[in-house]
Amino acid sequence: MSGTRGEIEFAPKDSPLRDDVRTLGALVGDVLREQCGEPFFQLVERARRAAIGSADDELQAMLRGLPAREAETLIRAFATYFEVVNLAERIHRIRRRRDYLRGVSDPQEGSLAATTLRLASAGVTAPQIAALLERLEIEPVFTAHPTEAMRRTLLEKEQVIGRLLVERLDPSRTPDEEAAALARIREEVTVTWQTDPQPSARPTVMDELENVLFYLTDVVYRIVPPFSDELDQSVRRAFKLEQPLPARPVVRFGSWVGGDMDGNPNVSGETLRGALVRQRELLLDRYRSEVLELARRLSQSESRAGVSDAVRARIAAYAAQFPEALAAIPTRYHDMPYRVLFRLLAARLEAARGEGPGGYQSAAELEGDLHLIIASLRGHRGEHAGLFAVERLLRRVETFGFHLATIDVRQHAQVHRAVLAILLRDPEWSTRAPADRAERLRRALEQTEAPNASVEAETQRTLDVFTAIAESRQRFGPGAVGPYIISMAQGVDDVLAVLVLARWGGLSKPGAADVPLDVAPLFETVDDLERGPQVMRSLFADPHYRAHLAARGMRQIVMIGYSDSNKDAGIGSARWALHRAQADIVAAAEEGGIDLTFFHGRGGTVSRGGGRIASAILSAPAGTVRGRLRVTEQGEAINAKYGLRGIAMRTLEQTVSAVMLASALPRVPDSRDATWAAIMTDVARDSRAVYRALVHDDPRFVEYFRHATPIDVIQRMEMGSRPAARPGDESHSGEIERLRAIPWVFAWTQSRHLLPGWYGLGTALERAAERHGASRLGEMAREWPFLRTLLEDVEMVLGTADVSIAARYACLAGELSEVYFPTIRAEFDRTVASIVTLKQEMALLDADPVLQRSIRLRNPYVDPMSLLQIDLLERWRAEGRPENDTFRALLASVRGIAQGLQSTG
Repeated sequence: MSGTRGEIEFAPKDSPLRDDVRTLGALVGDVLREQCGEPFFQLVERARRAAIGSADDELQAMLRGLPAREAETLIRAFATYFEVVNLAERIHRIRRRRDYLRGVSDPQEGSLAATTLRLASAGVTAPQIAALLERLEIEPVFTAHPTEAMRRTLLEKEQVIGRLLVERLDPSRTPDEEAAALARIREEVTVTWQTDPQPSARPTVMDELENVLFYLTDVVYRIVPPFSDELDQSVRRAFKLEQPLPARPVVRFGSWVGGDMDGNPNVSGETLRGALVRQRELLLDRYRSEVLELARRLSQSESRAGVSDAVRARIAAYAAQFPEALAAIPTRYHDMPYRVLFRLLAARLEAARGEGPGGYQSAAELEGDLHLIIASLRGHRGEHAGLFAVERLLRRVETFGFHLATIDVRQHAQVHRAVLAILLRDPEWSTRAPADRAERLRRALEQTEAPNASVEAETQRTLDVFTAIAESRQRFGPGAVGPYIISMAQGVDDVLAVLVLARWGGLSKPGAADVPLDVAPLFETVDDLERGPQVMRSLFADPHYRAHLAARGMRQIVMIGYSDSNKDAGIGSARWALHRAQADIVAAAEEGGIDLTFFHGRGGTVSRGGGRIASAILSAPAGTVRGRLRVTEQGEAINAKYGLRGIAMRTLEQTVSAVMLASALPRVPDSRDATWAAIMTDVARDSRAVYRALVHDDPRFVEYFRHATPIDVIQRMEMGSRPAARPGDESHSGEIERLRAIPWVFAWTQSRHLLPGWYGLGTALERAAERHGASRLGEMAREWPFLRTLLEDVEMVLGTADVSIAARYACLAGELSEVYFPTIRAEFDRTVASIVTLKQEMALLDADPVLQRSIRLRNPYVDPMSLLQIDLLERWRAEGRPENDTFRALLASVRGIAQGLQSTG
């Protein structure tokens, strides 16, 4: 978003945010003065004022040629401002949510209270809402994609600052308490300043696991019970129910860390086992700590409050099983049955953690003990004497089991083909027709055929994964391992291949015909999405696969990918291909009597499927939700959505609310739908043609990309365990195709182009208006949820982009800048004009003042970092790209800009 930046206006309801930004900004200024001196602080201020005044030439002159170490320090200074501004905005969201919860007016939009009231007023009955809750399954899946640019150490410090800021919301605090809180915040900011943000080595898979576990154990674990309570209370109030509904988890969590093998040679059956061991250890530690706290709290004496015979019997059984634990309980507590039993439960959990004798064998056994205690409390006037706390632990055990998060397994279809070529002794396997491969695999399944070749090291790694799945389910519970996802699935043979390999890997029991595994094809490119419905129809008609589905309850998961489809064809074409594929796959599932769940492979950015999840759910084709949603959470999106408990609660309630509304009140078909779809097909075709003409068909465009973005820095960052490019031919040809979507989008974001999130759509919309009339297109934008959501997402990208800064990046490409940037700028302007016209706005984001303000808060700090990055790139490339102070400053700039824009890949 370009233009002169004046004073930022805050609505009255947002004045506390303005005050927080000023207070925290002043605090950061004090830290910079203390750590770097007054002259450095004044440099920061001059740069900031120049950016506010849009004096980019003055700013560039001021920053050009700074010594690399001074440039790095300056970048870190601006990044530190972002850390506190980002936190201030999140805390303000928590403040606003609390205001709604305290108020007597209408509940907050998107809240569970508002949603259940809307359902009740729309005529949904109590039995219908009970049936919906029985089916409701929401599963955020945290992935190991290397887009989170913050170390766990710094995440923990951010959490501390966040908690201190939340505590400041208490209006009864004294001035001394406020001063103490600010001093503590300053301490954390100062220590963060003195902590190196760059890891010393590329993270391992287990390092990535620790990052994900931070959110699962420190945030998600804590919010599950209050979220469950809020859902129950909202339903009971809206539908005037006296009794609570039968409790069952509607939200569970998944992970790809330790199971995502696609393109990552560091992931294997061993990492799957190792990740589940670590998850179990941490979870049982949490349970044990909570059980010991319950032992402290439930001090009822048997002489004052009776207990059930079942509790007495369980105490006797566990006392005999764990005599040392019983002996460690002071005699004076022996007349406190709940305290004694919880101490013995802690002993049994400790035994389970070490997999020793007497330990819990499953989460169901612990659930049984908790149910027994709950029944005793209810039967002996304990409703207000500990029941609430015990039920909260039960909610956690029901949600997390003994595995914490389900780990999915993913592998590329080409890997399976290569392994089968060896095991079937067929060197031509990968080049055979898909139909021929499918027929050969059917014979292998029919005849329970064994491999034709001895299993060697290169094939053992693949087969061992299936062995690990079987072992993990036995050891950690049936929910420990999720679906097996096939990347770049293209035909029936790719799915049957997994069934054959699973048998050979020992996943099936000896003599059993079925394979106890959900197999999920992942359709990623636009061409694969278009073929996807026919692939699924063929699968559902295949007798071998249909028998497999019958053993799995006729349930099928289909994953759709947003990243590669966008990189392949641009956002307009990709979104329409995704929409149509979902509708057609739903039709195929209905024809086949299949219970379908879509798994959405969304990234953090709009270009990779990000954006407002509630809008995406509500604009999805009819029948695609039906009470279930599985969706990936990646990179900085995890921190933004789950970094603080209050924000995580809001994330879950918005997602669950949208799924409930889409399921219970699906959109009524409109007589204009067919016409709108035909127009959108034209838009998608034209958008794809414009995008591919630039990105894929012009052989020199990759040179512009290489020079006008910091992709060469990003590819050398130690950010994750997975390589930035897919293995294959390293020649110049096909470089963009081989590059993963994450660094592709990350690089364009850094250079402020954000090109994958909008390019091609402007021309397509302009042509559609010429063919079909501006009024018809405007009608679609207002009244068709699909197009309205697409335009809102693209508008958000355009508002974040800055073409004046992008033009300076373009100059890094030399003469190619004159070839490509005028085309890019013209398409940007066309896209802005089309969206502003269709949305009937004066300027971008007029309808979203909160986001508009957020961008304006950040630009004065992002622009100096962008200009420093341009200068550093020029110098570093001239030096031959060495690992020196300039490179280190560039790493800091990439991280700082990512924090400022709240966006990587």
